Amino acid sequence: MTTVYELKSHFQALLRPLVNVLAGRGVTANQVTVAALLLSIVGGGVVLWQPYQAWPLLLLPVVLLLRMGLNAMDGMLAREHDQQSRLGVFLNELGDVISDAVLYLPLGVVPRVYTPLIVGLVVLAITCEMAGVLAVQVGAQRQYQGPMGKSDRALWLGTLALMLGLGVLPENYVNGVLGLICLLLIRTTFNRVRGALRNVDTIVN
Repeated sequence: MTTVYELKSHFQALLRPLVNVLAGRGVTANQVTVAALLLSIVGGGVVLWQPYQAWPLLLLPVVLLLRMGLNAMDGMLAREHDQQSRLGVFLNELGDVISDAVLYLPLGVVPRVYTPLIVGLVVLAITCEMAGVLAVQVGAQRQYQGPMGKSDRALWLGTLALMLGLGVLPENYVNGVLGLICLLLIRTTFNRVRGALRNVDTIVN
């Protein structure tokens, strides 16, 4: 299954001129990472504040797109402008899972959404990212396999929020989509564990 992550290089190419400008003005990778987290808190907070209104749901895809851009830019600043740091590793990984939680958990109070599915989705998303990070502990590279990585979750849930906000998604489809995302997250975790183990075997051999 094709994932959004495979389009990363094209997305980065579009952002590179802006990244170069930010670097020239002294903006750091860690500052961008923190900005992405704060944006996520605001986006999720708005949905939690007005769960019965359509406009927060329509705003969510914009927040997710901006977050995706910020996440790409912080990595580019770190790698291409010599800003890599130990603190940056913690901010990046923890920021991702906290952002997922604060953005997606508020959807559990939106009408027509089955709350336990959202909670399960967030738990599975954190588990999935943990599997990718733990690969480093066994001597492998950080794993990013799909089919439901961070960018894919943003696309799926952003689209779901948009359709809920517009009122064009049949009620019995909403939780079916969430259930499918959960299944794909389980598959993603499996793929990352398997990828890590294969990566270790390749290094050893």
